[in-house]
Amino acid sequence: MAVAALLQSLYDTPLAAWIRESELAFPCIESVHVAAITLVVGSIAVVDLRLLGLASRERRFSRLSADVLPLTWGAFAVAAASGFLLFASNAPRYAENTYFRAKLLLLALAGLNMLVFNLGSRRGLAAWDDGGRVPRAARLAGALSLAIWIAVVAAGRWIGFTMLAGY
Repeated sequence: MAVAALLQSLYDTPLAAWIRESELAFPCIESVHVAAITLVVGSIAVVDLRLLGLASRERRFSRLSADVLPLTWGAFAVAAASGFLLFASNAPRYAENTYFRAKLLLLALAGLNMLVFNLGSRRGLAAWDDGGRVPRAARLAGALSLAIWIAVVAAGRWIGFTMLAGY
């Protein structure tokens, strides 16, 4: 019951009401969210495709990730903030939406995959950074990452399609 009260109090904030009632607020915030997610997924794809040996093979993985990941994290912060604002506009309904819940679960899985990669395969980076064969575990992490982020985007799209139906 405490979660329902928290969701309702978020819904009742003046900011959430403004986002709901304004003709421009929700679409503008959603546009920022989509642009930020595009940067997140695109930049992660660059790193994952390098892990898979399908792109940027001439670049050291450590250099590529150092160049790309600051953009990823900045875009992720914008996506998270704009996503929170969208959520606040109708928190009780979003919390009940199956696709919203799936998206949150997938985001957690993406984070777990990144953690496992950084604690495991990345530790042996010196052995494969200069063009050596990327270890199977690192390639698996890249493939899982791509699949999870594609699923995050798909779940996100389905949220909008199902909010009116109450899924």
